[in-house]
Amino acid sequence: MGTTRPTREPLTAYGLPPTATPRRAAFTLLEILLALALMALLAGALVTGSAQLIGDKPATAEDVFWQAVLKSRQAALKSEQEVRLSFNPKEKAFVLDDGTVKKSLPVPAVRDLAVDFLSAQAGGSTILIGGTLVDTQTMPFVTFYPDGTCTACRVQFHAGGSARILAIDPWTCAQVLARGDNPT
Repeated sequence: MGTTRPTREPLTAYGLPPTATPRRAAFTLLEILLALALMALLAGALVTGSAQLIGDKPATAEDVFWQAVLKSRQAALKSEQEVRLSFNPKEKAFVLDDGTVKKSLPVPAVRDLAVDFLSAQAGGSTILIGGTLVDTQTMPFVTFYPDGTCTACRVQFHAGGSARILAIDPWTCAQVLARGDNPT
């Protein structure tokens, strides 16, 4: 007759008997390290991808020309010799020639690109083509001198039916800005 029923112990706030130790909800060291590694991997991919997006800006023919001007002037100053800069229409590249070494700087693919070096005086020999004045009397190259100066000239970029002429200051070898031009 006297079956005794087991008595129930009262439960704590965690739903466990007071004699049992509650388990704490926490992350293990391995889980934390894996999460950090995953975040580092994603951050690396994001930084590399954004740097490529910013750095892969397609260069224009004018950008390559100004790089060629800078390199030609630096080569003339370093070697203390004249350096010639010309445009090779077959290779679509600017060519730096110091008399011993020729270096080519290719221009990105532009349809029907022609680059001409013109004398510094405007209006020498121009014709009207498709509503655009185009100079026809050209020079084969521009010379950069060991004192940091260059031949006074203008450069004509003719592509896709339009022409753009840039004037170059012979003392600084920089672009001469006309009124209303914004330096970029």
